[in-house]
Amino acid sequence: MVEVFKTNITCRDSADQLVSFLSSQLPDSKINFDLTDCDNILRVESNRIEVAQISIVVRNHGYLCEVLKD
Repeated sequence: MVEVFKTNITCRDSADQLVSFLSSQLPDSKINFDLTDCDNILRVESNRIEVAQISIVVRNHGYLCEVLKD
């Protein structure tokens, strides 16, 4: 299962810090950012994805985060 989020993260260092934090919270997930995409994509791949939890974590770090709809 893959979930894609639109964010306002543009800095690679910030993205790397969030990946590290999210990975510690969701250890069985593959997490990455695509900052070259116009939506500054956060992609999470896992057997079980907690959309609300991911959104809250990103927002608590001061960034916008919403599920990207098809």
